[in-house]
Amino acid sequence: MVKSLEDRLMNAAVLLILGLAGAAAVFPLMYVVSVSVTPFSEVLKNGGFILIPRSFTFSAYTQLFTESAIPRAFAVTVFITVVGTLINLVLTALMAYPLSRKGLPGRSFFLLMVVFTMLFSGGIIPTYLIVKALGLVDSVWSMILPNAVWSFNVLIMKSFYESLPEELFESARMDGAREFRILLQLVVPLSIPSMLTVGLFYMVGHWNEFFQAVMYVTDRSLFPLQVIIRELLMMTQQPLENAENMLPTETMQMASVVTASLPIILVYPFIQKHFTKGMLLGSVKG
Repeated sequence: MVKSLEDRLMNAAVLLILGLAGAAAVFPLMYVVSVSVTPFSEVLKNGGFILIPRSFTFSAYTQLFTESAIPRAFAVTVFITVVGTLINLVLTALMAYPLSRKGLPGRSFFLLMVVFTMLFSGGIIPTYLIVKALGLVDSVWSMILPNAVWSFNVLIMKSFYESLPEELFESARMDGAREFRILLQLVVPLSIPSMLTVGLFYMVGHWNEFFQAVMYVTDRSLFPLQVIIRELLMMTQQPLENAENMLPTETMQMASVVTASLPIILVYPFIQKHFTKGMLLGSVKG
């Protein structure tokens, strides 16, 4: 098939736009990684900007994991992400499944309540008072339980459950299976793409946890990774009170950024296929 001049120009324009968009996405990541593995003296010689280092060193990472609060904060973030995501998925599935059944009494009312929480929240102060009354302040659970269920993800899971053939449920009920068994042994195995999609949303949210840590946690030993990294980045913008205070070098700052971003970047390619499929399946029904 011979392409016309107009088609070739359109393809060239699309490739140009995609190339620029790709470069805009890769350039900041390449800069951060390059600075993090470059000797600080070389960074200073290049005015703080370097894309392709002439020499490599991992001293910034060594210093980061031996002389800072990063290891402890990393462990706190991993705990919040793993435990929080598991709790999120269990509660979301338990909430989405009955809402997807048209025979649920009061289904419209419960759906209205779910949508209502998407538009209106309880507010910062009432939420803080509830967290404090439950004894969760200065606890890792204060960064998990207040966001145990996200309404948007419940609607995604509900839409996916509704797209499953009704004959499957009728067949399972004829075999004597009850609703919880149908959910556990039939619905959950069939909803792996949707579960991975929703799980990725929850996982990224927990990994980037910052606001609730600032709101509910004052114990520095419980600070997640994002709070500690913000402190490292802000130290260079604050005046020194005495000569004993040492500023983290730019290489160490970039190493902390890479440390915080790398786990999510490594995980995403493995579930990208399921993520795309889950988003499409969840959008079949509104």
